[in-house]
Amino acid sequence: MARQKRSRELVDKIIRVDHAGELGADRIYQGQLAILGNTSVGPVIKEMWEDEKIHLETFNKLIVQHRARPTVLLPLWNIAGFALGAGTALLGKEGAMACTVAVEAVIGDHYNSQIRDLMEDDPEKHEELLKIIKKFRDDELHHHDTGLEHDAEKAPFYKALTQVIKVGCKGAVWISEKI
Repeated sequence: MARQKRSRELVDKIIRVDHAGELGADRIYQGQLAILGNTSVGPVIKEMWEDEKIHLETFNKLIVQHRARPTVLLPLWNIAGFALGAGTALLGKEGAMACTVAVEAVIGDHYNSQIRDLMEDDPEKHEELLKIIKKFRDDELHHHDTGLEHDAEKAPFYKALTQVIKVGCKGAVWISEKI
């Protein structure tokens, strides 16, 4: 019974934080597209955003299917995601791509950690969720690489900018797991 409860709590936490993260990612790309949609990088951002829409739709369904509690911070992540996307896009395509690189690096690591936790708990029981998270991790890492291919490292203050964004993302993950 205790193992079953721990397993349920693990799944709830994963779905809650991933739902919040995918909402944030959806809004980041929406913000970037609002600023850079009519530029040469617009189609690249739109393509990545299409992946994020699928991710968010999937976690919207998983929240209901697993009766997981969403984070109470969704309204904050909604606004913060758009502001981060639009704000970094105002630095130019390089700023937007630097944001993408930073966010997707954190999320790739985060998804890998969740995969380890689910494998440790019960890989057969979590087969469906593992398949989803692995696919989404691969998408996020592709976005990371796309950002690098589109001059992310040429953004003003690239190292400082990406470090600040990474710290913010890690903080958002940590708090979304809790509340």
